[in-house]
Amino acid sequence: MTRIDSQQGERTYDVVVIGAGPVGENVADRVVAGGLNAVVVEHELVGGECSYWACVPSKALLRPGAALRAARAVGGSREAVTAGVDARATLARRTEFTSDWDDSAQVDWLRGAGIDLVRGTARLSGPRRVSVRTTQGPVALEARLAVVVCTGSRAIVPGIPGLAEARPWTSREATSARAVPGSLIVLGGGVVGCESACAYADLGADVTVIEADRLLGTLEPVAAEHVRSALAARGVRFHTGATATRVTRDDAAAPDARVTVELSGGERVTGAEILVATGRGPRTDGLGLAVVGLTDGAWLAVDETLRVTGPDGAGIDWLYAAGDVNGRRLLTHQGKYQARIAAGAIMARAARADSGGHGARLDDSPWGAHAATADQRAATAVVFTDPQVASVGLTEADCREQGVRTRVVDVDLGAVAGAALMADGYRGAARMVVDADRQVILGLTFMGQDVAELAQAGAIAIAGEVPIARLWHAVPAFPTVSEVWLRLLEAYRDGS
Repeated sequence: MTRIDSQQGERTYDVVVIGAGPVGENVADRVVAGGLNAVVVEHELVGGECSYWACVPSKALLRPGAALRAARAVGGSREAVTAGVDARATLARRTEFTSDWDDSAQVDWLRGAGIDLVRGTARLSGPRRVSVRTTQGPVALEARLAVVVCTGSRAIVPGIPGLAEARPWTSREATSARAVPGSLIVLGGGVVGCESACAYADLGADVTVIEADRLLGTLEPVAAEHVRSALAARGVRFHTGATATRVTRDDAAAPDARVTVELSGGERVTGAEILVATGRGPRTDGLGLAVVGLTDGAWLAVDETLRVTGPDGAGIDWLYAAGDVNGRRLLTHQGKYQARIAAGAIMARAARADSGGHGARLDDSPWGAHAATADQRAATAVVFTDPQVASVGLTEADCREQGVRTRVVDVDLGAVAGAALMADGYRGAARMVVDADRQVILGLTFMGQDVAELAQAGAIAIAGEVPIARLWHAVPAFPTVSEVWLRLLEAYRDGS
């Protein structure tokens, strides 16, 4: 296979992938492992947002504070803890995990997997055709089977007067900062906002969060209450139900200029830096979507096989979109799941076409091999604040909107023996949402220290549609936090 790194030329591949983040890498890896060839186009770093500006560095920033609190929560180790989080060491460890924003290792991985790379900016130029602008001139690529858009999303900076001129941080600056500001204003109380508030409070910053609605608005309200209470106890201040009306810097040209945010209620909040965490938009600007009758800058609607839906509502047989760019679930692991589904669908359609319609069957029925059903029914998500929030599937509000009759069960996670042994005075909770007619779990939310690892068992129960009656036979080990499953089943049985 010929490898091209930003030189001029024309090449034909089975699959052309636009975007070399985790999603694009997984699409290419899957189709190459299946016997096809593929090229990936990337204009930034191979490994994408997750590796360098999102999942990996943010969790590296959050972990030291959580580990320190875990030690302080246990008698015997508590007495040995004599200092707080070392900000310099934390930032250095974060930089190690991002390889100091050097993608050489990930480029080597592509090479080892037999995947070609073109560094440059891609644009659709016709059916199954992609033109790439590189530093060495144009490169023309043609896809025999499919073009897969995996360009992800970017932070949106709202049009609040003065905000753009105040040099705001987005999640990229928050995760790549070389120093900790003395104070930080966080505009937005979603996952990025809450995780950033937690991390920077641990690193020594004075943090204020401004949220127009409520924290973590897509999750169960009880989850937001747990996170807010814990962060407030660590000194984070909250202004909820308030909107920013104007933002100014004392002297926009001075590197140490302070930021002032005027709120709808008349209050003013001042800090050294402001982080905008109010939402994300698709990276489809300049993508050339007019080729398929769509508009640049828009989310790419897809069917369950991740094939892009055209303006007439029909699937475009050669164009796919996986990951954030389709707006289904803005989560790296769900994007990688979509990558596996899309790659399988591409190969199944190709095999069927090559055999004159007698090849492998495309199974896009719910939970089929080529349907991303989990996006809608069993998506997992973790908010890596401390306490963590792990959620799977639907919330009670989701079910109500869908007209599903449910029973909701809440239990105290701190009353579970394994949790009590994990931390003195463990505080946590769990919520289970059950389909009252079918007797299967539709949603789960766990709140507390280190609950992220509970999410996978919940995903298996929901994706497998395991009946409540059968779950009684899935016996949790004692004494573990997983005993919360038994407490949930008992509460359901007892009608509480």
